[in-house]
Amino acid sequence: MDTVLSLGIREVARLDEILQSYLDKSESDLAVIIDQGGNVISQCGHSEILDVTIIAALAAGSFAATKELAKRIGEIEFNAVYHQGNGSHIFMNSVDDDTIMITVFGSQTTVGLVRFYATGCCKSLAEFLIVIRAQGSGDMNFSGFDVGSVDVAAPR
Repeated sequence: MDTVLSLGIREVARLDEILQSYLDKSESDLAVIIDQGGNVISQCGHSEILDVTIIAALAAGSFAATKELAKRIGEIEFNAVYHQGNGSHIFMNSVDDDTIMITVFGSQTTVGLVRFYATGCCKSLAEFLIVIRAQGSGDMNFSGFDVGSVDVAAPR
């Protein structure tokens, strides 16, 4: 991972729009976009009963372990991981080299439907993330001059 994404209001709104459309079509409960380090980039859906931060960290670890398993059998990677529970399920798939989408869903839908719509959603997200990364962090870039020009001892 090269940089941490810096998102403005418009970028967050667009990510929310993509995720909400995906949730509606797949009939899932929650979608979370994370980086490979487990940091939450965006989330949409019902997260009241879940600690999204912990789920993101654990999902990143699980995805990394799965990636290593793939290498051990001669694959470059597995681009998706599915965990089936008795009532709740998690489907994780790669958006791009740096980003993972986590989907939490229950018995109201099927893994086939989730997987089907996740493919299109991840394609849209990947294209949008390319645009965001190409724009850089805009006003959030600091140079050594910026930091050096601040008199930290000056009274405020």
